Amino acid sequence: MYKKFTTLIITFFFLGACAQTQLLVHTAKRIGQPDKPATEQGRYKIGSPYQIKGIWYYPAVDYSYNKTGIASWYGPGFDGKMTANGETYDQNALTAAHKTLPMPSIVQVTNLENGRSIKVTINDRGPYAFSRIIDMSRRGAQLLGFHRKGTARVKVEILADQSRMLAHSLKNGRTLAKIGTPIRRDINVAKPQVASGRLDPPSGTKRQKINLRYKPRKIRSIKDKDKSSISSIPKEKVTNRPISPTYIYIQAGAFTRFDYANKTAARLSELGNISVTSFKIKGKEFFRVRAGPINLLANADEMLERVIRAGFNNARIVVD
Repeated sequence: MYKKFTTLIITFFFLGACAQTQLLVHTAKRIGQPDKPATEQGRYKIGSPYQIKGIWYYPAVDYSYNKTGIASWYGPGFDGKMTANGETYDQNALTAAHKTLPMPSIVQVTNLENGRSIKVTINDRGPYAFSRIIDMSRRGAQLLGFHRKGTARVKVEILADQSRMLAHSLKNGRTLAKIGTPIRRDINVAKPQVASGRLDPPSGTKRQKINLRYKPRKIRSIKDKDKSSISSIPKEKVTNRPISPTYIYIQAGAFTRFDYANKTAARLSELGNISVTSFKIKGKEFFRVRAGPINLLANADEMLERVIRAGFNNARIVVD
């Protein structure tokens, strides 16, 4: 009897330890996760600044977002769990995790290695590896052609109009449905209500028969077969875009003054192959400090960590 009791205690302790380990594994991925049951719809969320591994991230609305970098993917171990905006994660849906974009947002992701391009919905936070800019679902990685490889050089562009409409629909709770737009399928469609009454004419006037009938416009009902077309989850449509050879760089920063950029380049000169180049945004000149080009992603990851340890926490991998 004593042995059975001891075995039972050890078993409960082991299960508790396993559960605690699983909790720690998922904590970083679920920053800011609400203590509510997961739903299909989720909620619109931007979120407060947060810190992971000493790096601060600042979520914000950015309808001009257009960046290149390295994509990874996640799925096993997270399937069926709650995303950062309260949705149920489905590794076979076209979704992705991003560090700062509002949730949900619609983005176009293009694999710069093979030209394959798809639309996905941002509904989670991550990835928290310094060198990754987006974490695709397993299905997204399969369609883009890097599921087996694990990573790919990508371009991520926010689709401003679709993202605005999706944000509006979730924040207001109801909106007119239009087939082909990313309105959630479980949001009620607002229908006009028309009331009519009978008024007597003013005294001293003759009655005149006037047709005041209002014939409301027929509103198309949302049938089951239409649900997929108005869902915020994009369809599995892969397009091919022209691509050209790309190179991996570590960008330590971009400055409006050349002397600041030059000082940064001098501090990083021991890393080798550091350059200062200029570019313009809306007529304003910037000077960016980069290390590279780098051929292998593993070497780029190592270089990025060295640049961050040198004090440049906003350094990132770019593909150009």
